[in-house]
Amino acid sequence: FPPAVFPLSCVMQNYSWGKLGLESEVAKLVASGDPLVQIQPDQPYAELWMGTHPRGDALIRDNRIPQKTLGQWIADNPACLGAKVKDAFQGHLPFLFKVLSVNTALSVQAHPNKELAAKLHAQFPEHYPDANHKPEMAIALTPFEGMCGFRPVEEIVSFLQNVPELRALIGEVAAEQLERSGSDDPRGVSAALRVCFTRLMKSEKKFFVDQLNMLVKRISQEAAEGKDTSGSNGDLLLRLHSQYPGDIGCFTIYFLNLVRLEPGEAMFLGANEPHAYLHGDCVEIMACSDNTVRAGLTPKFIDVLTLCEMLNYTPAPSSSKIFPAAQSQLDPNVYLYDPPVPDFTIMRIEIPASIKLYLISAMDSASILLVIQGTAMGTSTAAASEMSLQRGSVLFISANESISLHLSSPDGMLLFRACCLL
Repeated sequence: FPPAVFPLSCVMQNYSWGKLGLESEVAKLVASGDPLVQIQPDQPYAELWMGTHPRGDALIRDNRIPQKTLGQWIADNPACLGAKVKDAFQGHLPFLFKVLSVNTALSVQAHPNKELAAKLHAQFPEHYPDANHKPEMAIALTPFEGMCGFRPVEEIVSFLQNVPELRALIGEVAAEQLERSGSDDPRGVSAALRVCFTRLMKSEKKFFVDQLNMLVKRISQEAAEGKDTSGSNGDLLLRLHSQYPGDIGCFTIYFLNLVRLEPGEAMFLGANEPHAYLHGDCVEIMACSDNTVRAGLTPKFIDVLTLCEMLNYTPAPSSSKIFPAAQSQLDPNVYLYDPPVPDFTIMRIEIPASIKLYLISAMDSASILLVIQGTAMGTSTAAASEMSLQRGSVLFISANESISLHLSSPDGMLLFRACCLL
């Protein structure tokens, strides 16, 4: 039998928003997993891609396997996905697993549902390269900040009253419509919110740049005088403006929740949920798609019309955006993040120092295992030889295969395992 469990060497993406050099969790993991990799101190290391995406297909680190990449290997051995996954996803790995190290904000964006994705792909294939939806989940590795979903209306109304520059962009009629919308009429609230956000995003460039400059000047003066600028979300505004001066995305902070995640906390981003990552390191998992509709905090193609049309305009508090992990009934060391989509699930595996032998159990799905901390020797009947695991190691595990870990680190291990539980 050819090996069905093997180590991977994964592709790093050097997007400009990434953390630099060994400040980046991505760079630290890769350098630790492969001592031969040279990390440049002035280069951004934004993402590590663990999967079969054509722009970052993982390399197989086992010279007994003739195929060079994971994508080629799965194409030749589709049964490795597990029977249900293979049938449901036409012989493809249904997810892309990543580590992100965010230094400056990513664009304000949302991902389409399947129906809209098919339409966008048919109309604009150069911007929307496939017909799939792209739900995502992020789990913090370090304290992580992002914006996600629309704030409760009373928070937005408070900003409309405290930030005259914002009110000027939206206009009096739309602002009053939102102020008058009552909680007893959620559809009315969503309609008013849609009008306000669309007015903001479609405002004339010269007009919003003038308003933004006035706002930044005013808040900078207030901050210099030691005044409290939280009523205008001053700290975040100045930070985003320093990263993306003159960008309409700076105003989205008045509409979207600021979500702060502690390590191990997660947020799930369903279709049509507006979001932007701001700072920190996380593991992320998503359906296999590149469909992103962007509208600000980015130099890339922006599609304001589509974004404003598609968004989910349901206001909710930021606390509701934190996605809970459930401790596994079968194994108390495993925490499951199982979102309401079929494409992916993540397990966080925390092995305490007291355990010296641990079984990564078999499941009816291919999975990708990432070591965040700790060291072990891994053995499997499906592997060609023993595998030494340390921080930054990535393993592919075929469906129905298990791995015994012989732990050698004094402080246990932390692992993430991405899979598809149908």
